Amino acid sequence: MRVLHIHAHFDDFEFVAAGTFELWRQTRPEFRGRVLVCTDGRSGHQFRTREETARVRLAEQEASAALGGYEFELLKKPDGRPFEEACRTLTTDLLASLWKSIREFEPDYILCPPLPTDPQAGIHPDHVTVAEAVRRVAYMINVPHAFLGEFPAADETVSRWVKTPVILNTYDGYMAGANAVDLAVEVEPAFDLVARESWCHQSQINEWLPWVARHHIEPTADLDAWKARLRSRFQRQAREMGLPADRAWEVFTVTAWGTVPGLEQLLRDFPALHQDPERHERLRTKLRRWSGH
Repeated sequence: MRVLHIHAHFDDFEFVAAGTFELWRQTRPEFRGRVLVCTDGRSGHQFRTREETARVRLAEQEASAALGGYEFELLKKPDGRPFEEACRTLTTDLLASLWKSIREFEPDYILCPPLPTDPQAGIHPDHVTVAEAVRRVAYMINVPHAFLGEFPAADETVSRWVKTPVILNTYDGYMAGANAVDLAVEVEPAFDLVARESWCHQSQINEWLPWVARHHIEPTADLDAWKARLRSRFQRQAREMGLPADRAWEVFTVTAWGTVPGLEQLLRDFPALHQDPERHERLRTKLRRWSGH
């Protein structure tokens, strides 16, 4: 089982899917998880140079990956350079690079940011760009000639069939009030690891986020203090999504961007799901409508 998490920035993964990755790693010996970060992170700092910020943030993500036992890839343009942060424009290079990375990994599932439909919802422009890019490239995953201009093939008469994965959206704290949930995974057993993985991102949680006052985050002195702050974050999210606030949850919504799964597949593949028969029956109805079955 292969799962690819695609997001804009270093540290986005830890706040929305790291616990679920760990539960998969614990329960499925064949599990391979990969985190694909689509920007170099260089713009998100107030006193480091852009070059230093990019180096520091890359090292922080690598440290988190070593703790979490997941694979990490920094998305590269066709010319080999990373994409700059604040990728507010959806470019052909971004689509082509995503297409190549997805085809090379061949995931069963892709997890990525949601696209807001409520005009009153807040957004992070990088998150929206990545979400739209995944949505646009989804159909082309098994189109072997889609981006041969950017990534030429040695022999265009020989093609490799690549399955189209199931694509789900993660929670996005920037979309306050506009998030949804089809599947809620209880990640309480992985909470300590999520805290340690996110603690790796010191240039983010103790330097940049306190500067961006909208996050209401103050610098924390040590890992224990960070765990308390992270716990409060999980509790706010749980209350927003109507879930028990005494446990840590990660939530996902199913899209029709890729392969439309059956409910039984999702219940089998996702660990530690919150048992909500009404929610699951609504999801079953939606999936059957999408698939025509």
